Amino acid sequence: MSGTSPAGPAVVTGGAGAIGSNLVRSLLARGREVRVIDDLSSGRRAHLPAADGSRLTFVQANVLEPSGYESALRGAHEVWHLAANSDIQRGTADPRIDFDNGAAATFRLLEACRRADVPRFLFSSSSAVYGRASVLPTPESYGPLQPESMYGAGKLAAEGLSAAYAHSYGLSVYLYRFANIIGSGMTHGILYDLFEKLKRDPTRLPVLGDGRQAKSYLRTEECVAGMLFAADRAREPVNLFNLGTRDRTSVREIAEKVVAAHGGGARIEYAGGERGWVGDVPQAQLAIDKIVALGWSPSTSSGGAVDRTIAEMRAARSGST
Repeated sequence: MSGTSPAGPAVVTGGAGAIGSNLVRSLLARGREVRVIDDLSSGRRAHLPAADGSRLTFVQANVLEPSGYESALRGAHEVWHLAANSDIQRGTADPRIDFDNGAAATFRLLEACRRADVPRFLFSSSSAVYGRASVLPTPESYGPLQPESMYGAGKLAAEGLSAAYAHSYGLSVYLYRFANIIGSGMTHGILYDLFEKLKRDPTRLPVLGDGRQAKSYLRTEECVAGMLFAADRAREPVNLFNLGTRDRTSVREIAEKVVAAHGGGARIEYAGGERGWVGDVPQAQLAIDKIVALGWSPSTSSGGAVDRTIAEMRAARSGST
């Protein structure tokens, strides 16, 4: 089934983001027509190829405002919904952000899909929906789900709405719970933040928490490959998959690798405490047995993903190719 070209275009919300733009390129490589919807609040138009009006079109619109993008849904075979708030700490400071960009935006998009008779809806969720899981690695069947951040709550609410639309209106739904996704084009996250801190002061590296926080890190292109693989093969009304790696990497390991990439001279200063911020889950790892059983597994470990991304970021910032 891999590489098939369904009838009708693919719509990607948040398509100018790091993950979204990778997905757009992958869909184009499959010969698909792709319509991107992005308000460019965090995504960048430069992440995408030039729109040609035939195979790739770009609509600058906010998912909360269907009137700005409803025409892009006409005749579409599927909608990949990646648009979201990507800053967990920002959502904690202002709870409305994740309600609007999570639950409310997803509802309005789902309703627009229903009106346009779009048959498939694919949603980028997060490991944050599990909260502090008592089982590691955490399977899709784990519960009860008790997210500790507004971001996780928004994702979980969007999952629930998506499932309800699947059962109520016949929409085929795919829910992907991501580990920490890293790669080129990032504009947030631990690696981006640490690089920015060393840019401001190359002599010291402040790090949130005690450094023992440990999570899985998955490369952007691996994440996209996993999503596409499951979309090609899974055929339930609601298809739920964790996407991650089988190992974890600690904050201490990441900080030490970032410092080494900058010459090894910076002093690492840990703020202390078991987690970095309110809503942070200090220990997380997803069980990926379900998608492995389907036939897909990541080719890079969490540590390998971190190493590659650090090398890319260092090369990009030094002007290397």
